[in-house]
Amino acid sequence: MRAMILAAGLGTRMRPLTEHTPKPLLEIGGIPLIVWHIERLAHDGFRDIVINIAHLGYKIPETLGDGSEWGVNISYSDEQKEGPLESAGGIIKALPLLGDETFLVVNGDIWSEYDFDPEFRLEDGILAHLILVPNPPHNPQGDFVLSDQRVRAEGKHKYTFSGIGYYHPDLFRDLPYGKQPLAPILRDAMGSARVSGELFEGEWRDIGTPKRLDELNVELFSGA
Repeated sequence: MRAMILAAGLGTRMRPLTEHTPKPLLEIGGIPLIVWHIERLAHDGFRDIVINIAHLGYKIPETLGDGSEWGVNISYSDEQKEGPLESAGGIIKALPLLGDETFLVVNGDIWSEYDFDPEFRLEDGILAHLILVPNPPHNPQGDFVLSDQRVRAEGKHKYTFSGIGYYHPDLFRDLPYGKQPLAPILRDAMGSARVSGELFEGEWRDIGTPKRLDELNVELFSGA
C-alpha cells in the first residue's frame, strides 16, 4: 500500500511561524512534524510515500530528499505553481502516483500514535475508511457519526475526523482537477453507506495553532 502525507497547506493559523517555514517542517520534540509521520510509516511497513507540496514547498524535498534516510521512497506532487489544491484536490492531482489500490492519506498537521496498517483493505463497495477520535476541546461538536462501523454525516454523538483515512481511487477518479475540499466528497459517499470507520482513543493531536504546538512540545520535553 502507498501512503500520502498532505503537506501543501498555507499554514495561516500557524503564522508567524509559517512565514518562512512550511508547517510540516515545524518541529515537535526537536523533529520536523512530517518526519514523525515518515518514521512511523516506515516502522509500520510502508515503503512508498507521496507528499504534496505548495507553500514554501521546495523546502520540503530539500529537507527530506528521496526518503532513503528512512528506508522509504518519497515522491512529490508539486502544487507550487497553482497554489494549494486543498485536501481532495491534492489527492486528485496525486492519483497517478498512488496507484489503483487502496491507499492511506495522513494530514501533515496532526501528531498521533495510531498504528498505520499497510495490509488494510476496504470492504467490497466501500470507498473510504476513516479514523475518528474523541472530540478535542477545539472541536467539541465533532464531525461525523460512527454506527455499526459505518460513518454518517448526521446524527447524535459525533466524533472528530482524525485526518487519517484509507481510500479507494474510485472515490476521486471522476472528479475534476482543481481546488476542492474533502469533506463534501466524503459526505456524498456516506449518503450511500460507502464509508466505514473506527474510533481511535489513543494519543492524537491536531497541531493547528502555535499554542497547540507549544503545548505538545512542553509535554514531550518534560516527559509528561
